[in-house]
Amino acid sequence: MPIYQAVVLAVVQAFGEFLPISSSAHLILTRWLFGWSELSPAMDLTFDVALHAGTLLAVLIYFFPTWVNLIVTGFGGRPPFTAGGFGNVDDIEAGSDRMLLWWIVLATVPGAIVGKLLDKYAEIKFRESYILIGAMLVIVGLLMWLAEKFGGQRRPLTSIGPLDALIIGIAQAFALIPGVSRSGSTITAGLARGLDRESAARFSFLLLAPITAGAVLLKAHAVMKAGGLPPGMKTPFITGISISAILGMVVIAFFLRFLRTHSLNLFVIYRVLLGLVVIGLALSHFHAG
Repeated sequence: MPIYQAVVLAVVQAFGEFLPISSSAHLILTRWLFGWSELSPAMDLTFDVALHAGTLLAVLIYFFPTWVNLIVTGFGGRPPFTAGGFGNVDDIEAGSDRMLLWWIVLATVPGAIVGKLLDKYAEIKFRESYILIGAMLVIVGLLMWLAEKFGGQRRPLTSIGPLDALIIGIAQAFALIPGVSRSGSTITAGLARGLDRESAARFSFLLLAPITAGAVLLKAHAVMKAGGLPPGMKTPFITGISISAILGMVVIAFFLRFLRTHSLNLFVIYRVLLGLVVIGLALSHFHAG
């Protein structure tokens, strides 16, 4: 893989993972539109998982004080970090919600179950259907618009309970389908449950960590079991992970600030238009073939 491809795909991952537009769909579509086929489909997927490791690092680093406080308060301790710091969630640091860590764990369960059941099918079939990807971009975009319009947006992050966690977790499970968007589906579910935009996004980003860590560890084990990375792939992997991690932190900060004063309508329009274009191109290619 040429380094420039690794750089482009890492940038796509950083924006696509945290903005509600589907990183997996954009990675697949980028390769499709540019005709990048140097790697096998299996190695493409492996590289995509590596890029997800980069955005996982972004979440762990950006929200580091929050993670420490979540873990400490989740086990009954007193939060060591004070409010207002880098990447922090003020209510958690005040110790007002000692259950949020466990709601994150609960919300991870549906995605873990579905991922285990549909892992091989998703790796092959879902990624090959451009019509499905386009349709999911449109459908989730419209659901996002409905949640934005009718959700209420009054509840803070610390109001999340077990039912909210389960619903958001089920929404995350659908993100196995490219085009759905993990952040898009979970933010939409959070809005539908009445969370304000920033709280829905923060919970979505925190929820990324356990499910992504599990996928990364499983894929890393499979790669090592198969003999490690192919020759020449180490540098692209390191480059991709580094860029997606660094740029991912920038995108997190931007998006959380954006949501304080803006709606998600811009992303709704983008998703719907892109989805229609993808469906049109896929149908044209199908008829031409």
